Amino acid sequence: MVFVYFLIAGIITVYASIKLSQYADVISEKTAMGGMMVGTLLLAGATSLPEVSTSFSAAVIGNADIAVGNMIGSNLFNLFILAGFDFLLRKRRILDRASRNNIYTALLGILLTVLVIMALWLRIETQVLGIGLDALIIGITYIVGMVLINKLPSLDPAAEAAAEEEEEPDNPSATLSPKAAIVRFIIAALVILGAGTALSITGDQIAIITGIGSSFIGSFLIAAATSLPEAIAVFVALRLNNVNMAVGAILGSNIFNMIILALSDPVYREGSLIAAATPGATMIIASGVFIMSLLALYSLIRRNSATVMTYALPSLIIVIIYFVASYMNFTY
Repeated sequence: MVFVYFLIAGIITVYASIKLSQYADVISEKTAMGGMMVGTLLLAGATSLPEVSTSFSAAVIGNADIAVGNMIGSNLFNLFILAGFDFLLRKRRILDRASRNNIYTALLGILLTVLVIMALWLRIETQVLGIGLDALIIGITYIVGMVLINKLPSLDPAAEAAAEEEEEPDNPSATLSPKAAIVRFIIAALVILGAGTALSITGDQIAIITGIGSSFIGSFLIAAATSLPEAIAVFVALRLNNVNMAVGAILGSNIFNMIILALSDPVYREGSLIAAATPGATMIIASGVFIMSLLALYSLIRRNSATVMTYALPSLIIVIIYFVASYMNFTY
C-alpha cells in the first residue's frame, strides 16, 4: 500500500500545482508584481514546499541522505524540467524571450551550489547554536543574495512589458479578483505542503522495502516527485504564455531549496546534516547541478542564436547530463 499512498500523494500534488500556477498567473496580471517576480518569489516558494516538508521530515527521522539528497536532486530535476521544455519548444526560444534579470537568480543559484559542494567535500562538523556552520553560511548567503537581487538595476526593464503585450490563452481562473487569487494560492500551497509530507514518509518506507539506498531514493525518486509542482508550474505558465513566470519559478525554486538545509539542520539530532550525508553519491548530483546551472546561465546570457538547433544545444546537453548523473548515482 505504501506505493499506492506515494502515487496518491503525487496525484494530489499535480492537481494542486495546476491550480497554483493559474492563481499565480492571475496575481502577476492583476497586481504590481510581474511574471518574473511572481515566479521567482511566490511560485518558487510555494512549489518548493514539498522539498521543505520532505527534507524537514527526513531530518527529524534521522535520514540525512534523503534530507540532503532530496534538495540537491530536486535542483537537478528542476533544471532538467526547464531544459526539457526549452528543447521540446525550441522554436519558441523560451530562454531568449525570458527577462535577463533571471541572470541574477541563476548566478545566486550557482554560488549556493558551490557552497554545498564545498560543504560535502570538507564535511564540517562545527555547529553554531545547534545549526551546522555550513548550513548557516548557505542560509546567510541566500538572504544576502536575495536582498542584493532586489537592489541591483534591471538588465532589461522592457522585457516584462513586452512579455505582457503578447496574446495569452484563456486562464480558467482569470475572472478571480487579486484577493481571491491570493487566498486560493495559499490554500493550494498548503495542500502541496501536506502532499510533500506524505511523499517524504512513503518514500522513506519505499527505500526500506526495496533495499535501494536512501541516497538514490532521496536524490532521484523523492526529488522527482517533490519537483512535480515545478514541472506543472512551468507547463501551465508556458501554456499561458507567461515565460518569465516559468523561468523564474525554476530558478527561484532552486535557490529557495538551498535555504531548506538551514531549516532542516537544527532538527537533525546527530550533528551537522550535510556532513552526515553520503558524500560520494550526493557529490555526483551536486556536480551535475553545478554544470547544468552554468549551461542555463549561458543560455540566458547569449541572445539570437543563428539556428534553432544552435539555440537548443545547451538545453540538450543539460538533459543528457541529467540522465548521466542519475545513472552514476544509481550505480555508485
